[in-house]
Amino acid sequence: MEKGRLEAFSDGVIAVIITIMVLELKVPQHGTDIAALLPLLPVFLSYVLSFIYVGIYWNNHHHLFFTAKKISGRVMWANLHFLFWLSLFPFVTGWMSENHADAVPTALYGFVLFMAALAFPILLRQLIAVNGSDSKLAHAVGNDLKGKVSLLGYALGIGLAFVQPWIADVLYAAVAMMWLVPDTRIEKVVSE
Repeated sequence: MEKGRLEAFSDGVIAVIITIMVLELKVPQHGTDIAALLPLLPVFLSYVLSFIYVGIYWNNHHHLFFTAKKISGRVMWANLHFLFWLSLFPFVTGWMSENHADAVPTALYGFVLFMAALAFPILLRQLIAVNGSDSKLAHAVGNDLKGKVSLLGYALGIGLAFVQPWIADVLYAAVAMMWLVPDTRIEKVVSE
């Protein structure tokens, strides 16, 4: 099977997700000074966080498929499963940004982050299954400590959203910052 079509489709879906998220940033109806933008700050910050997450996933998705030589029907379904959770980012981002101090929208945001973080290793395992346990991808991945820490951070954030939503927001941002540090595992293996 040709992996190029799957990559192009995924890139298109991710581009649409980003476009939908940015449409939540509404122009102020009244006022032309900086103060008119202040009510939009929670919406903007939620957008920035979600944009960073989508960018992290796009970057990691690109690395996965760069090293993969083959795909299968299972890879295609695992990829769709992953994209499904990403496609919910605009909804949960919008709901959380409009209700930034409320527990349920903040917890649901964390739940979607958690599910996307679960879907990504499923896709990874399917790629390794079709490319072999001796493939460059399999050697590059290792034990995925960052992935496990991320899941823990999201789970804690979901629970803490019901105590103090801002603590959950800080946890979600901290996990994103952890992923901004470039993961060079795949690049190292590819350059060998």
